[in-house]
Amino acid sequence: MQIESIRQRLQALGALPVHEQRVLRDWLQRRPYDGGRRRPEDFLPKALRAALPQIDAELGGLVRLLSSHPTDDGSARLLVGLADGQAVESVLLPRGGLCVSTQVGCAVGCQFCMTGRSGLIRQLTGGEIVAQVALARSLRAVKKVVFMGMGEPAHNLDNVMDAIDLLGSEGNIGHKNLVFSTVGDARVFERLPQGVVKPALALSLHTTKPELRAQLLPRAPRMSPVELVERGEAYARATHYPVQYQWTLLEGVNDGDDELDGIVALLKDRYAVLNMIPYNSIPDLAFRRPAWERCREIARQLHRRGVLTKLRDSAGQEVDGGCGQLRARAAQPRQSTIMLQRQT
Repeated sequence: MQIESIRQRLQALGALPVHEQRVLRDWLQRRPYDGGRRRPEDFLPKALRAALPQIDAELGGLVRLLSSHPTDDGSARLLVGLADGQAVESVLLPRGGLCVSTQVGCAVGCQFCMTGRSGLIRQLTGGEIVAQVALARSLRAVKKVVFMGMGEPAHNLDNVMDAIDLLGSEGNIGHKNLVFSTVGDARVFERLPQGVVKPALALSLHTTKPELRAQLLPRAPRMSPVELVERGEAYARATHYPVQYQWTLLEGVNDGDDELDGIVALLKDRYAVLNMIPYNSIPDLAFRRPAWERCREIARQLHRRGVLTKLRDSAGQEVDGGCGQLRARAAQPRQSTIMLQRQT
């Protein structure tokens, strides 16, 4: 269900913009329709009031919780079922964060990520994207949403931007707390500045070497690390939010001193934060995470050399729950292909 089709349904029942806002806010913020000072019978058109139970059921049926996998750090990986029998993953993060998926599968084909191994299965609708937020809010408070789960948001740009606009208005989420994550796509840098809601930007960097990046992200747009950072810097200065550069640490691949020199050359004095995420091990893939002490040393060196660096552990490591692994295990009885998403 597209967000525009939800709005059209409400309008057909006599809803004015203020009525649309009320219904959408109550859904996304998990508020009862009869909450607050004004009850539906005092405020909403009669036809809309009569249809509310059915509308509520339809919105609630966009996604459903199949399983939850909590971890020691306060995160929880959620396997989320869609109406057509497909499944995606959302991740409840500490301090009110939520990571949502934007596609079933992924076309980018990152070599260290399982989702892309099966290619793109289908796009999520805008309704399915924001429904992940409504579902998560039934479990705990959500104050920040990152579009970093299964899929490449730039390949589903219209639906993701619709979801961002809705979450930044009726969803009561601050614009800088909506984070659009991408491997880098020219359309992103053209489209995001035009929106009423301008999200923060996270760019998957992973290496400073163009040739290695082409190997690790074989179907990403051919944008060099230098060009990616230049475009990211322009967006950061325009929106006044620092860009988050994502770097999945792969032992023996992108954790060497030569890469640290490249990072300093690229990011020192930039309006940016470097998020370093030790690789979340995946069966059947040869990549490994560096030792934790090596990861900490990398972060320390970069700090000393003037690059703001945050070392983050990838949620779900202890439950073999790297993004897509829950879906892969659930899908095994139906298909032999294993799926996962790039780790960013």
